[in-house]
Amino acid sequence: MKRYGLNNVVELTRPRPRPDELPGGRRARRIVAVGGGKGGIGKSLVSANLGIALARAGHRVTLVDVDLGGANLHTCLGITQPQGTLSDVVTKGTRIDLLAAPTGIENLSLVSGAMDALDAANPRAQARGRLVEQLQTLDADYVVLDLGAGTSLHTIDFFLLADHGVLVLLPEPTSVENAYRFLKAALFRRLQQTAQAVGVAHLAEAALGSQGSAMRTPAEVVKAVAESNADAAAHLERSLCDFRVKLVVNQVRSPADQSVGRAVVAAWKKFFGLDMDYLGAIAYDDSAWQTVRKRRPLLVDAAGSAASSNVTSVAEALVALDRPRSAVR
Repeated sequence: MKRYGLNNVVELTRPRPRPDELPGGRRARRIVAVGGGKGGIGKSLVSANLGIALARAGHRVTLVDVDLGGANLHTCLGITQPQGTLSDVVTKGTRIDLLAAPTGIENLSLVSGAMDALDAANPRAQARGRLVEQLQTLDADYVVLDLGAGTSLHTIDFFLLADHGVLVLLPEPTSVENAYRFLKAALFRRLQQTAQAVGVAHLAEAALGSQGSAMRTPAEVVKAVAESNADAAAHLERSLCDFRVKLVVNQVRSPADQSVGRAVVAAWKKFFGLDMDYLGAIAYDDSAWQTVRKRRPLLVDAAGSAASSNVTSVAEALVALDRPRSAVR
């Protein structure tokens, strides 16, 4: 797994209130980041149609294509790429709300990523911090981020920024392996960020071991820090417990594929001691790739398909996580 140093870390994991904790009954903005360990897993298709499902349920949604080097979310929505893109925020300081373009679907807008600005693919910490601040000002109930593939610092930090980090994987060994690498990178990045925030970066770095050594588990790192600073260790433990990933298994074809989601959740709990929410599976459906070729959204062009129904169920499961505690029976 790629490891990151603890210097010049921007804290991206500030907790935001649940909807029932806002004064006056106001609804909290929720940021949803859709990521995965590799390309070709249907991440953009899930992001686009998840946004549509949320919008159809009456939520104000802004989709943001954070794959700055290879944006294609506009294609999944069946629209031309907007003239203004996310790279304008990074390179020109443009306000992000001015870039939100209509999609032709009620309650849904899009902030497009850049297709040709190579320098924007890995923005520096200062520009990334500005982009984070801008994302948190968007006037929407849900801001859905479609992340790039891989475990770059840029991708991991935006996954950690979200209230809900949604991991998409295929029921294939290579996809599951890449998904675990992605989650481990995100988990230890969060650990390092929190360690720096509470002033024990040196202790966490020492506990993690030198480059090339065996990676310790989060519990081992917390235990090592507790020997010198119990309060900081408690902060680390709470931060890790709050790292609760949401899982979606895409292109499911068989009962065996159906079992992959539960197996991944169980393995994550066994090896890392952390909970994961399984939002559901999306069936392999010819309608999905056919709509992509036609540059039409799945939920618009094949609303009656099994995959479309599955995406809607995933959206409902996600919204259920944000219901006020008093509404949950």
